[in-house]
Amino acid sequence: MTRLPMAGAVKSRLVPALGAAGAAALQRELTAHALAWARAAAGGAHALEVRFTGGTVEDMRRTFGPAFDYLPQGKGDLGARMLAAFRSAADSGIGRTLVIGSDCPGLDADRLREAIGRLATHDVVLGPAHDGGYYLIGLRAPESRLFDGLGWGGATVCRNTVERARGLGLEVALLEPLADVDRPSDLRVWRRERRRRPPLPARARLSVIVPALDEAGRIGPLLDRLSRSQAELIVADGGSRDATVRLAQAHGARVVASAPGRAQQMNAGAASAEGDVLVFLHADTELPDRFENEVRAALADPRVAGGAFRFALDAPGRRYRMLERLVGWRARGLGLPYGDQALFVRADVFRGLGGFPEVELLEDVALVWAIRRRGRLVITRSAARTSGRLWREAGFARVTIANLLTVLAYFAGVSTARIARARRRLLDRRVAGAASGAATDGRCRP
Repeated sequence: MTRLPMAGAVKSRLVPALGAAGAAALQRELTAHALAWARAAAGGAHALEVRFTGGTVEDMRRTFGPAFDYLPQGKGDLGARMLAAFRSAADSGIGRTLVIGSDCPGLDADRLREAIGRLATHDVVLGPAHDGGYYLIGLRAPESRLFDGLGWGGATVCRNTVERARGLGLEVALLEPLADVDRPSDLRVWRRERRRRPPLPARARLSVIVPALDEAGRIGPLLDRLSRSQAELIVADGGSRDATVRLAQAHGARVVASAPGRAQQMNAGAASAEGDVLVFLHADTELPDRFENEVRAALADPRVAGGAFRFALDAPGRRYRMLERLVGWRARGLGLPYGDQALFVRADVFRGLGGFPEVELLEDVALVWAIRRRGRLVITRSAARTSGRLWREAGFARVTIANLLTVLAYFAGVSTARIARARRRLLDRRVAGAASGAATDGRCRP
């Protein structure tokens, strides 16, 4: 049970410390974190649904992905809404049901499995929270008397629930107490837990998302190569006027329409992706053979949140090999790969972060920076090979200098709009879009 993360509508006690937008961002991260653990615990053996307040089912799907069943919580106080969830499960023939919130980042798959196991021998299982409430309640059968007239939000909710249950003759099991994140003093709990996440499934599915605009000459061969994999293929089209959409569909990709702009397009593609891992691939970049195995191996350690492929160019010459080595040093030494290295990230981490910031350029740098605050970032041994067209057309030295100045300006705090204008002046306008991800009319040129 959770809320759609809308500024001003969630985590009111944290607004003085984080601001309304910051409190909403925390709500989004906590929910994505809880869903990752719940999904790991459920596996293929248990049903999992998300009951929410605020917004619509479509809002929830865009925010947390299409892999879950979303249902409004309904009306009434917390007890009435939980009782409705238990009754719905019972009506579906489900005997043991857990209801959890999204505010307890210490709740993991082991504790969820323990709670399910306890319901085999107990009527009620409760996970006490340090503030006197509870982070989990499980029942073998709905019991309205357990919730009727019970005060919510106080420091004795869990104790009162236990006493009520025992008064009704129900056997109660208690789990280990854990801390919720409701007040500014609780933020340390989130900082401690946010890098802890479940292992990916052994055969985790990948979703490859390709932002495209007028890429009829590239999209077919690119998708042909990708079709040899088991990955979900998504083309996020920014309004192509050529045959890009038709060709993408003919080559087996799902096409998602989007406003133009690389960040907007990649976010639109990610919103419809069902994979455990999201791979963002520019249309002029080729992934290596067996890229799925590389990504799964890179993310096998739960401490790793995302990564990228080693950078390579399809252009011959010593200066291009030198550039590849310099990029390798930047990516590995500074932990700063770019989007032309085919960034990949766990889907729950990406959604918890809110996706790419929708700016004119350097959305990849901003996302990488955010991922690094949530876990390790790795660079694979195999390379993603990018077209050297930009360097050939605009000039090797000019593009290299433009790239360096772009990043320096970004970390100096210059706005991305100003950086984009300066970059277009430095580079030939005919190829600036390929370099920045945004042409002079704002359209995406992957």
